[in-house]
Amino acid sequence: MSNFWDIIYLIASTFFFVAYLIVLFQIVIDLFRDTDLGGGSKVLWLVGLFFIPLLTALIYVLFRGRGMAERQRASMQRAKSDTDAYIRHVAGKSPADQIADAKALLDAGTINQEEFAKLKAKALS
Repeated sequence: MSNFWDIIYLIASTFFFVAYLIVLFQIVIDLFRDTDLGGGSKVLWLVGLFFIPLLTALIYVLFRGRGMAERQRASMQRAKSDTDAYIRHVAGKSPADQIADAKALLDAGTINQEEFAKLKAKALS
């Protein structure tokens, strides 16, 4: 019966250790992502994470947690806009070219004004 509880303890401790490591990595990533924080402050946070990791991580998340979420969101939005710009570049047609093609279809009577408006909105987004 003790083997069962040893396995449960191993699983639980492994889970908490991996979760702790994920939090530490997120904090380090956030430190280097934050442009408002000076180099000296970053060093102090890293020294704290090295010598008193659990307490420093808890304090960091408590005081800078909201900023972490905002910086993560901004990073995701930058990555999305960069990806969209790359796809537009690779596709070869600028929004103006797409609108001109849609206008040609409208003038030819292939699409109606509503469809043209949708294509134009899509090209501009």
